[in-house]
Amino acid sequence: MKAFVVRAPGEAGVEEVADAVAAAGEVLIDVKRAGVCGTDIEFYTGEMQYLHDGNAEFPIRLGHEWMGVVTAVGEGVDPSWIGRRVTGDTMVGCGKCYRCLDARHHVCKNRFELGIRGGLPGALAEHLAYPAAYLHPLPDSVSDSAGALVEPAGNALRSVWGADLSPGDRVLILGAATIGLLVALFARAAGAEVHLMGRSPRSLTFARTLGFDAAWTEQTLPELPWDAVIDASNAEHLPAKALELVEPGKRVVYVGLAGSPSLIDTRTLALKDVTAVGILGASQGLDAAITAFADGSVDPEPLVSAVIGLDELAGVLAGGTPADAGPGPKIHVAIGDV
Repeated sequence: MKAFVVRAPGEAGVEEVADAVAAAGEVLIDVKRAGVCGTDIEFYTGEMQYLHDGNAEFPIRLGHEWMGVVTAVGEGVDPSWIGRRVTGDTMVGCGKCYRCLDARHHVCKNRFELGIRGGLPGALAEHLAYPAAYLHPLPDSVSDSAGALVEPAGNALRSVWGADLSPGDRVLILGAATIGLLVALFARAAGAEVHLMGRSPRSLTFARTLGFDAAWTEQTLPELPWDAVIDASNAEHLPAKALELVEPGKRVVYVGLAGSPSLIDTRTLALKDVTAVGILGASQGLDAAITAFADGSVDPEPLVSAVIGLDELAGVLAGGTPADAGPGPKIHVAIGDV
């Protein structure tokens, strides 16, 4: 089968690899759509921290935002999965440790992360062998495009839950890329007054087309009381800025990761009596994100700017932009008979 393989920084492309086979407890999936994530770019450039701390190594097969159709099942798996449209959790725990048994498999010490951690091959390939226990079915009302956005959406929804918003609360989201915009969509659906802070005029203009008129730069941000601040950026100075901006007694949520360490002053955290919440992964938010897409309360599809073929992916990871790309932040890869 064809799969996208990164062999070293800047060295990547489509290769013929052994076809995926569903082992016991697994299903075989024909991948239809996969998203390109900032994490994939970090692997391509060699900046991804997992490469430096031993949690990942080259060659690596990327792809953790995806959807597809189950075509076969391994031993012990219910055959009714065959023919169903599905997506799945990026985080695959060992299933035996205290954290897994405590419904925290996403922070299992020995977890795999699909296309990211531990060598579990990702979904940027024609076929994917995947553990059935981590599947999530997609209803017909969720398109292939939306299905491949469920994983980032789960992260975004968990961020909104972490902010503990009530209707009418004013939330400031730092970062206007895919996660930030998905956070904004879920926060609006929860009844919050949503403000976005971004860097590029292009991203802020696009945010306004989604109905987020309160889209600011750091320089134009108004002085308002923020009931919650959610950092969905990769800027190392913004975690401290979030703590500075949030109202005393309220919440900051950190879902973005900078490429270098970010510092906050815990004295400020304590003296403002602020609750700080960290978000890793989409696991607990996947089903609710699917429901929101299915019932139309959140529409993620405008975020997709272009759909490319697998053989075009290396150029995108190297910084290229498809010629026909729209204004949205997300690029999808179409795989298989789509």
